[in-house]
Amino acid sequence: MPLSGEAIRTMNFVDDMSGTLRRIMAVLPTLTEEERARVAEHIRTSEPSYASVVASLEKK
Repeated sequence: MPLSGEAIRTMNFVDDMSGTLRRIMAVLPTLTEEERARVAEHIRTSEPSYASVVASLEKK
Protein backbone atom coordinates (compact mmCIF):
# COMPACT_ATOMS: atom_id res chain seq x y z
CA MET A 1 0.00 0.00 0.00
CA PRO A 2 1.47 3.39 -0.95
CA LEU A 3 2.23 5.93 1.77
CA SER A 4 0.31 9.16 2.07
CA GLY A 5 2.09 12.48 1.75
CA GLU A 6 1.60 13.02 5.47
CA ALA A 7 3.33 9.71 6.29
CA ILE A 8 6.24 10.62 4.03
CA ARG A 9 6.54 14.08 5.63
CA THR A 10 6.49 12.47 9.07
CA MET A 11 9.26 10.08 8.06
CA ASN A 12 11.26 13.10 6.84
CA PHE A 13 10.82 14.65 10.31
CA VAL A 14 12.31 11.46 11.78
CA ASP A 15 15.26 11.81 9.40
CA ASP A 16 15.70 15.41 10.61
CA MET A 17 15.68 14.21 14.23
CA SER A 18 18.29 11.57 13.39
CA GLY A 19 20.48 14.28 11.89
CA THR A 20 20.10 16.35 15.04
CA LEU A 21 21.00 13.37 17.22
CA ARG A 22 24.12 12.76 15.11
CA ARG A 23 25.15 16.39 15.70
CA ILE A 24 24.57 15.97 19.44
CA MET A 25 26.69 12.80 19.44
CA ALA A 26 29.49 14.66 17.62
CA VAL A 27 29.56 17.41 20.28
CA LEU A 28 29.47 15.14 23.35
CA PRO A 29 33.25 14.55 23.51
CA THR A 30 33.80 18.32 23.85
CA LEU A 31 31.50 18.72 26.88
CA THR A 32 32.57 18.62 30.50
CA GLU A 33 31.10 15.98 32.82
CA GLU A 34 28.79 18.62 34.34
CA GLU A 35 27.61 19.75 30.92
CA ARG A 36 27.04 16.14 29.84
CA ALA A 37 24.96 15.51 32.96
CA ARG A 38 22.86 18.64 32.36
CA VAL A 39 22.29 17.77 28.70
CA ALA A 40 21.35 14.21 29.66
CA GLU A 41 18.82 15.46 32.23
CA HIS A 42 17.38 17.92 29.69
CA ILE A 43 16.93 15.14 27.13
CA ARG A 44 15.50 12.76 29.75
CA THR A 45 12.82 15.25 30.88
CA SER A 46 11.87 16.72 27.50
CA GLU A 47 8.34 16.04 26.32
CA PRO A 48 7.22 14.67 24.07
CA SER A 49 10.13 12.27 24.20
CA TYR A 50 11.22 9.98 21.41
CA ALA A 51 9.99 7.02 23.48
CA SER A 52 6.56 8.57 24.09
CA VAL A 53 6.09 9.19 20.37
CA VAL A 54 7.01 5.56 19.57
CA ALA A 55 4.58 4.38 22.26
CA SER A 56 1.80 6.48 20.69
CA LEU A 57 2.56 5.01 17.28
CA GLU A 58 2.40 1.47 18.65
CA LYS A 59 -0.97 1.92 20.41
CA LYS A 60 -3.81 -0.02 18.87
